[in-house]
Amino acid sequence: MLKKFIKRFLPSPQKVKDQKILSVFGTLLHDPNLWHLNRRSASGAFAVGLFFAFWPIPFQMWLAAAMAIPLRVNLPLSVATVWITNPFTMPPIFYGAYLVGTTVLGSPERKFTFELNWDWVVQSIETIGPAFIVGCIICSLVFSAIGYVSLNYLWRLSVKKAWKQRIQKRFPTTR
Repeated sequence: MLKKFIKRFLPSPQKVKDQKILSVFGTLLHDPNLWHLNRRSASGAFAVGLFFAFWPIPFQMWLAAAMAIPLRVNLPLSVATVWITNPFTMPPIFYGAYLVGTTVLGSPERKFTFELNWDWVVQSIETIGPAFIVGCIICSLVFSAIGYVSLNYLWRLSVKKAWKQRIQKRFPTTR
């Protein structure tokens, strides 16, 4: 079942609550709905995590946690889903977002080389920045919606399969 699969990878609520960085949220972390794993909370958490995964900013996990609390979705899953964009996947994902932005804005692709200095950052915000930001916003919205619908569907499919197996186990067919 999908619930068991997801639970295998999630940290315990106490382990997450013990993180000093999350002490900003105080007693809000004691809401049991943030730790409960059902179809609604898992789908919502997956959507929240995907939404912030496409934001090209630091502290995406904080934002995912801050949004999971008022939406009352599974906090560990929303924070963990943000890690879809990690140091290995960021370049292709953000380049794809840039391509989406250039397509939507109708602007030409610009060649650029990465440099680790402030002048490059300022110059690239002026040249490729608008297409990149628009692409990130579009990808953020589209993939969070797709993630919500997909996980919701997979959860329902998993429950349906479990019920069929339970019925077959209870009433085996005789031949």
